[in-house]
Amino acid sequence: QNGVMSGLMQMLLLKVSAHITEQLGMAPGGEFREAFKEASKVPFCKFHLGDRPIPVTFKRAIAALSFWQKVKLGWGLCFLSDPISKDDVEKCKQKDLLEQMMAEMIGEFPDLHRTIVSERDIYLTYMLKQAAKQIELPRASENEPRKYIPAVVVGVVGMGHVPGIEKNWNSDLKIQEIMSVPPPSASSKIFKFVLKATVFGLLGYGCYRIGHRTVQFVLSMPAAQSYLHRLTDVPQH
Repeated sequence: QNGVMSGLMQMLLLKVSAHITEQLGMAPGGEFREAFKEASKVPFCKFHLGDRPIPVTFKRAIAALSFWQKVKLGWGLCFLSDPISKDDVEKCKQKDLLEQMMAEMIGEFPDLHRTIVSERDIYLTYMLKQAAKQIELPRASENEPRKYIPAVVVGVVGMGHVPGIEKNWNSDLKIQEIMSVPPPSASSKIFKFVLKATVFGLLGYGCYRIGHRTVQFVLSMPAAQSYLHRLTDVPQH
């Protein structure tokens, strides 16, 4: 549905999520599930999913990487086996360490950081600002002056997005550009064609080998041999 490269990246990230869950005994994203539970307890509370849709983020991230960067990232995710402890998670909550980790990510994959972190900072800020707009009270008539009350909003975001949200809060944000999905590059088209050709080629070769062996096995059976002898004898008679 979402394209070959995007689908492969989702599978690799699910593997990373499973690795973290196995190491810590809890799945990533628990804070969002907890927010959903708490929101259901508050009367008239509306729960909004305010992040950019995953397919858009993945497709923009894939398009931003070169072929070798995709290979390098995929290789790193495939063989991720570093142990993670709860102490490591607590350390990540320290702002200076978190900023250091983000800086390392920017250094290695700057375009990936831009699409996965910086662009989502803008999107999350925009959605929070939309939710935080004042609420207009209903009026008894058209002549009655408009009255507004402030909205009460609780935003639950990953710690890595907090600095970006603070930075973008007073900016005039437009999200049309970061919601567009760029067309696939020539290299991705070639890779997709080669991958499909390889898969269908292997399937075709496998069917040929299985069919060839099946025919040989059937022809080697005594009943088949006898039947063939009868067929060859018919023209002579």
